[in-house]
Amino acid sequence: MSGRVQGVWFRGATRKEARRRGADGWVRNCRDGCVEAVFEGSPEAVDALVTWCHRGPPAARVENVELREETPEGLHGFDIQA
Repeated sequence: MSGRVQGVWFRGATRKEARRRGADGWVRNCRDGCVEAVFEGSPEAVDALVTWCHRGPPAARVENVELREETPEGLHGFDIQA
């Protein structure tokens, strides 16, 4: 995700939303100012998280969401990575 996505509690809100939906994965800030996330779970949960990422938490201003499908890794839980 890009736009105003760092310094607005995007990672914490993403973790909260993922846990609420029962999804696994991680989220992290990137050096270029973007936020990167990986979601694993039911198609419904992943789709809902992607939709949520288009708006993010209240203070965010998401300008772009880039999607890429990958082979699931079998992640457990949802973490914020440094």
